Amino acid sequence: MDPAAAAAGGQPLQDTLPPTDPAELRAIIVRQGVLNRSFQDQVEALQSQLQITSTPPQPPHPREHRTSLDSAVWDADPQIRTSFTYFAGMIWEVFEYPTGGKDILLQLMELRQGSDSAVDYAIKFRTQAAQSSWNDAALWAVFREGLSPALLSELACQEDATSLSQYVATAIRLDNLLRQHRAGARPPVLSRPRLDYPRPREEAPESMQLGRSRLTEREHQRRTQMRLCYYCGGSGHLIHRCPEKPSSAQVGENSLFFSLMVPVSLCFSERCVPVPALIDSGAAINLIDRALVEELRIPTIPCMPSLRITAIDSQPIGGGYLTHQTELLDFKVALFHHEHLAFYVTSSPANPVILGFPWLRQYDPQISWHKGELVRWSATCLSKCLHEPVSRPCLTSVVEDSASLASGHVPRVYEDFQEVFSRERAARLPAHRAWDCAIDLLPNTSPPKGRVYPLFLPEARAMEEYIEEALAVGHIQPSTSPAAAGFFFVGKKDGGLRPCIDYRGLNTITVRYPYPLPLVPAALEQLRGARFFTKLDLRSAYNLVRIRERDEWKTAFHTTHGHYEYLVMPFGLTNAPAVFQSLINEVFQDILGKWVIAYIDDILVYSTSLEKHIRHVRAVLSRLQQNHLYVKPEKCEFHRTTITFLGYVISRQGVEMDLTKVHVVTEWPNPTTVKELQRFLGFANFYRRFIRNYSSVAGQLTSLL
Repeated sequence: MDPAAAAAGGQPLQDTLPPTDPAELRAIIVRQGVLNRSFQDQVEALQSQLQITSTPPQPPHPREHRTSLDSAVWDADPQIRTSFTYFAGMIWEVFEYPTGGKDILLQLMELRQGSDSAVDYAIKFRTQAAQSSWNDAALWAVFREGLSPALLSELACQEDATSLSQYVATAIRLDNLLRQHRAGARPPVLSRPRLDYPRPREEAPESMQLGRSRLTEREHQRRTQMRLCYYCGGSGHLIHRCPEKPSSAQVGENSLFFSLMVPVSLCFSERCVPVPALIDSGAAINLIDRALVEELRIPTIPCMPSLRITAIDSQPIGGGYLTHQTELLDFKVALFHHEHLAFYVTSSPANPVILGFPWLRQYDPQISWHKGELVRWSATCLSKCLHEPVSRPCLTSVVEDSASLASGHVPRVYEDFQEVFSRERAARLPAHRAWDCAIDLLPNTSPPKGRVYPLFLPEARAMEEYIEEALAVGHIQPSTSPAAAGFFFVGKKDGGLRPCIDYRGLNTITVRYPYPLPLVPAALEQLRGARFFTKLDLRSAYNLVRIRERDEWKTAFHTTHGHYEYLVMPFGLTNAPAVFQSLINEVFQDILGKWVIAYIDDILVYSTSLEKHIRHVRAVLSRLQQNHLYVKPEKCEFHRTTITFLGYVISRQGVEMDLTKVHVVTEWPNPTTVKELQRFLGFANFYRRFIRNYSSVAGQLTSLL
C-alpha cells in the first residue's frame, strides 16, 4: 500500500517501509533550528515538539496547527514517513554526537599540556575524566600521553607510582620544581654555544695558556691600573679580543666536535657559577679550562706525577702534560644530579668543562642523541648523588626534603627518614587499606542537601585555590551525587582560612563507629621515670585515609563553582577521629604504653636515656614510613627534657598544667548565662586532677546548672 494513502486513511504504518537516510532527517531538523542548540536543549526540544505515534497524524482542524518539527517530518518526502521503531533509530543517529563539540572521550584523548602548568593540565584532565567511564589504567595512559616531552623526560627517572593520583601528584610537584629552576637559571645549551661562564674582565687574572708563565700579583695590579691586556700585556684591547690568544679553532683543530652540552654549576668558597659542559665519550678524564680556573680562582693541587695528554691521533695537546687538578668541587648537573668532583686543568677555551668517559661510565646517564640532551639518570647515579639515600630512587623529594633537614627542624641522626618528612608524598592520594573510612547510614535515610554559603572575596579566592589543589592531587573529584553539604571557612590563629564542610546533616544519620579514644590522664601515668621526650605531629592526618569504595558520594559538597566529593577522609565526619585512632593503634600496637603515647595525630615518644630515645624515635619513624604516614617537621620537637603535649607540660619532674591555659581560666569573664557557665566548667574540668577537692570547689557552680 502506498505510504501516503495509508497516512490519509489513518491506517498504521508498517515496519517494512523503505529505509531513509538519517542525513535527510537531520537536514529537515536543521531547517527548523533545533540543532543550533546544545545537546541537552536538543533532547528537550524533541520531547516538547515531537509527537511520535505509530499512526500518522489526523488532518488538523482549520483553526489548529501542528508543531514545526511535526509538520516538517510528516510533510516531507513520503520516504521519511516510517514506523516509530525506525524513526527512533534515526533520531539516535542524528543526535548521538552533539554538534556543540567533540565527544568527551575524543576531547580527553586529544588533551595536551602544551605550555600550561601541570596543575592546569591536571585540572582539565580530571574534569573530563570524571565524565568518562574509563578505568584508572586507561586514564593513566591518556594523562601520560598528554604531558609535555620535557616533563615526561624528568618523570622517567622517578620511582614507579602505584596509582594514577600518585603519578599526577608527582608530575605536578616536578613541574613546579622545573619551572622554578628555569625561572632562576639559564636555559640549557643544546648546540655549540658562546661561553656562558663569566668572561675575563679587565681586572681578571691572565688566562693561563700552555708555555706562558703565571702573572705575579704586582703585574696583575699594573695591568689592571693601566688597562692592559692580561694575555699579551698590550693596550687597546682586552683579553677576550687579544690577537695573540689562540682561537677556538686553533685549540680544537686536533679534536672532533661534539655538540652535546649540559648546564652545570661549580660550587666552591660559598658561591656557585653556572657554566656549560661538553659531554665527550672520547675524553679519558674530566677537564676544566685553565682560563676559567684562573678567573674564578678555583683552588688547585699539583699532579704528582704529571699526566701525559694526547689527541686521537696521538699528538700531544698543548704542552702534552697535565700538571694541576682542582680540589674536589661541589658539582651539579641541571636540577638534580649533585656530587663532589675534581677536574684536570688544561687549555680548552671552546669548552670550559668537559665530562669524559669515566664520568659517563660511573653514572651511566641515558642520552637522546636525536634531541641532543640528557634524558634520564641511572640507578647508580641515584644511589651516589649527594643527599640521596641508596634506598630511595625518587628525585623530586630530595630538593624539598633536604631543605627540611637543613632548616634544623630534624636532627641529622634521622636524615635517612627524609621520606617521612616529605610534603610531596603526604599530598598523594593514598591506596585503599583495611582502615578505609566507612559511612554506613541508618535505615531509610539519605544525606540531606545543605545550603550554599555566600563567601567574601578573600574566601572565594581561598576556595578556588583549595579546589584546584585538591583536584590536582586527586583528593576530590567532580560529583553527580544527590548529597550536598555546605562549604565555608573559619579563621585560623595565624590569620589564615581553614576550609570546613558542614556535615552535621550527614553525621546525624551515620552509624557511629564505637572505637574508643585514649584517656589522656591515664596515659600520662606511664611517663614515670622518663627523661627525654620527642613530639611528632602527623601531616594531613585524615587525608592519609581513603573513603571506603562506593561511599564517596556521601561526602559530596557544593560550592558556588561546582559540586565535588572526597576520595580521602575529610575533617568533620563523625567517625573520623575513631577511624584514625584505630589506624594509629594498629601501627603502634606492641609499643603503646611502653615508650609511645598516640592521641589521633599527636605522638609522644619518651625514654629514660638519650641512647634509648634515639632508638625509640627511629623505630617510630620506621613504622610511619612503612605505613605511608608522614610528619610535619616544623611542628615536631626532638630530644627535649621538657615538652608540651596535649595541654600538659611534661618533664622528668612530672606532669604540670600548661600556664597559658591556666591563664585562660583565671582571666575568664564571669558567666552570666547557663551556657556560659557550662563552657567555663567544661574548660576548668580539664585540670581537675591538679586541683585539690575540685568537686567541692566547683560544687556551688555546678548546683546553678
